[in-house]
Amino acid sequence: MRAVLQRVSQASVTVEGTCVGRIGPGWLVLLGVERGDTETDAGWVADKVQNLRAFEDDQGKMNRSVGDTGGGVLVVSQFTLLGDCRGGRRPSFTAAADPAEAERLYTLCADRLEQSGLTVARGVFRAMMQVELVNDGPVTLLLDSRKTF
Repeated sequence: MRAVLQRVSQASVTVEGTCVGRIGPGWLVLLGVERGDTETDAGWVADKVQNLRAFEDDQGKMNRSVGDTGGGVLVVSQFTLLGDCRGGRRPSFTAAADPAEAERLYTLCADRLEQSGLTVARGVFRAMMQVELVNDGPVTLLLDSRKTF
């Protein structure tokens, strides 16, 4: 499972002209599910998003988690994170999980974040979405559940 985390002062996602999710300060999580990903991968990503200390403390050091700050999380599915651009001129998406399994694991990851007590907003799986954000820092981090060592 791959995720791009962007620390934001605000973020929202719109589908067909309607805002379906909005947060203030926190994480925008763009989440891609890879073939072979499991519940373990979803849990690993959720744990990292919840506990990663990338928010500033009183001394200006990245020492606080999103929960420590009272921030929110906006989770948006993005299969294009699995795009392979090494060959040809068009990305290949063969590494992306099939839609039913990807939706199940995307939902599980977002549910686990919600169960942790965080405020969680979501995009709409498989919808054409417009995502707006104000990147804070900017701070952008990459997570890959298969590269944990």
